[in-house]
Amino acid sequence: MNHAIILHCDLNHFYAAVEELHQPYTRYVPMAVGGDKDKRHGIILAKNPLAKKYGIQTGEPLWQAKQKCPTLLILPARFSLYMKFSKKVMDIYKRYTDKIEPFGIDEAWLDVTSCKRLYGSGYTIAQRISDEIKSECGLTVSIGVSNNKIYSKLGSDYKKPDAITVLDDSNIENIVYPLPVEDLLYVGRATKLKLHRYGIKTIGDLAHTPLAFLTSHFGKWGYVLHRFSNGLEASEVKHFSHHSLVKSIGNSTTSQVDLCSLNDIKIVATVLCESVASRLKQQNLACRTISITMRDESLNSFTRQMSCEVPTDVTDDLIYFAMLLFKENYDVSKKYRSIGVRAEQLVSSEVAWQISMFTSIENHLRSRNIDQTVDAIRSRFGYESVKRGISLSNLSLSDFNPKDDHVIFPFAYFKESI
Repeated sequence: MNHAIILHCDLNHFYAAVEELHQPYTRYVPMAVGGDKDKRHGIILAKNPLAKKYGIQTGEPLWQAKQKCPTLLILPARFSLYMKFSKKVMDIYKRYTDKIEPFGIDEAWLDVTSCKRLYGSGYTIAQRISDEIKSECGLTVSIGVSNNKIYSKLGSDYKKPDAITVLDDSNIENIVYPLPVEDLLYVGRATKLKLHRYGIKTIGDLAHTPLAFLTSHFGKWGYVLHRFSNGLEASEVKHFSHHSLVKSIGNSTTSQVDLCSLNDIKIVATVLCESVASRLKQQNLACRTISITMRDESLNSFTRQMSCEVPTDVTDDLIYFAMLLFKENYDVSKKYRSIGVRAEQLVSSEVAWQISMFTSIENHLRSRNIDQTVDAIRSRFGYESVKRGISLSNLSLSDFNPKDDHVIFPFAYFKESI
């Protein structure tokens, strides 16, 4: 293996751990952080160790978790509080390197190769980071140490909580190869099932499968699977900047009733796009890419995306591109339970304005002015003070406020299968 030292740091049951710090009695009862239990979008976002003993899983509906543990204490999420702790942890990481690549609010890769002469081995550096997070933030972290991002992620997942796992040439065959193939990053349900059909059930099976076979059956992803399973992934850990934590802005929700038509989807998507556009403007950002997520009644989900010709932060643009994607991927034989809209490949609004100067911007400016007027009215008189006509056509679908209610799902909830 090469001499790079890559850490993957994963804060243990992060949301729940922060709540335990602020409400110490919750350490002694089964507790989870979740959405609104009176609405269908209520899911488990995080759980403490006592709740985990009941088999409660992140992403499952609150009613299902309650069936497993009737005494489960469910706390509402406080994302502003979690972001404060995330920033404190990030400040600890920056003592060791500026090559920090966040993977959500509670995970990050660190390239600490440059400081091994100062602090020692990857394990020693990981132990220092773990100790400092524990003493300064009151949190525990699981850390994987390897020479690439994929294996270091396997290491942080391998043993939890509050653990450090080093994966190198001495133990790859004994630790990594026996793991289920779905433990590999980005191997979702569909890929797992397809691999199983060919008798590929462990990471070792995948690593020893000829590349020609994988590319013939999986196309370009066959090459990716080959490199990931053999520890050949070599992408660099990106340099940290103050924009690193904001890589995308999106909202998702589970409707109170099933979405049975494209019109149903458009009603919900309109509310979500308004929220995303408002949040983009608050951050002075625009997006180059729109992505949508769909989850059907069988809990199968997928993500699709497309690029915008000009970066945008306008609601009408987001609705237009989102609905193109929904129409292309809508299956009339299915009922959909959850959808999401996300703005990605973010740039500053100033950059977006400079690009848009080379296009026809009259309609863009008109739509943006309408957005700003609506935001101003809602800020003064409340969210319900002004709504689009389509939202009034079915209040059972549109009666939610994703921006203020923080209807946000964890990454794994809508994880796409490659």
